[in-house]
Amino acid sequence: MKQRTLANPIKAKGVGLHTGHKSIMTLSPAPVNTGIVFRRIDHTPIIEFPVSPELVKETTLCTTIVQMHDGQKVKIATIEHLMSALAGVGIDNLYIDITADEVPIMDGSASHFIFLLQSAGIQLQEAPKKFIRIKKQVKVQNDKGGVAEFNPYEGFRLNFSIEFDHPAFDQTAEKMTLSFSSTSYFKEVSRARTFGFMKDMEKLRAQNLGLGAGLHNAIGLDENGVVNQEGLRDKDEFVRHKILDAVGDLYMAGHPIIGEFTAHKSGHALNNQLLRALIADPAAYELVTYDDEEPPVQYGSSKILV
Repeated sequence: MKQRTLANPIKAKGVGLHTGHKSIMTLSPAPVNTGIVFRRIDHTPIIEFPVSPELVKETTLCTTIVQMHDGQKVKIATIEHLMSALAGVGIDNLYIDITADEVPIMDGSASHFIFLLQSAGIQLQEAPKKFIRIKKQVKVQNDKGGVAEFNPYEGFRLNFSIEFDHPAFDQTAEKMTLSFSSTSYFKEVSRARTFGFMKDMEKLRAQNLGLGAGLHNAIGLDENGVVNQEGLRDKDEFVRHKILDAVGDLYMAGHPIIGEFTAHKSGHALNNQLLRALIADPAAYELVTYDDEEPPVQYGSSKILV
């Protein structure tokens, strides 16, 4: 199991879900052991954001990474869907150059990002892929009933449950388990879109949030149900999107995880808190490679260049 980057650079442009800012994003190959590195190229000098749990500073409705530059906060918001796609495809090393402060929302899922990655092609690299293997339970919770935990498991399994007091959720599953592989990720969660409540939009926009949101890039919910004319892509799209988010948030660890993730009413803040608790306890995990054996997590092989 070797490390992966892209075979060719590829560009995308779009609008940020919360800022409404337009940006151009370029995904480029990176050398072995580089990791995933975001770069704000609209600054001089360019400001780098090598992904890590500590870089996540804001988690209101999205995952935002922050660096200090000349005494000012420089941000890149809503990185979770792109990070989720990178985890799904198994990209280890990548430069992500962006011209604004938010990743384009595309259609509100990870599917457009996966299309970009597969169009660029996957390049295998001459270094073993590193995994974070969970060795003992790590658990966090908040005062709103949210719980998230890691447990040892030979594979990567995600168990997620949600709880919303809204009629749209009466007809949909409130819990789901994903036994992660590229195939299961693409098929079961990659197309699940982000969602929001129409009654909250005025309040959000007063906080400069949701400025780029619309029914073309999110599921809208009024007091009766789903507003989007086309309806849901899957009857369980809500919980599937929460798993999509979790895959992206957990990939902020810098490597794929070998273990079981279980969460109830978790979000970006609690997902990041769990990662920080894990990294803070060196006895809870180890870095492993699978040079001569089959790893417990499988990645797709389409469009791979050796």
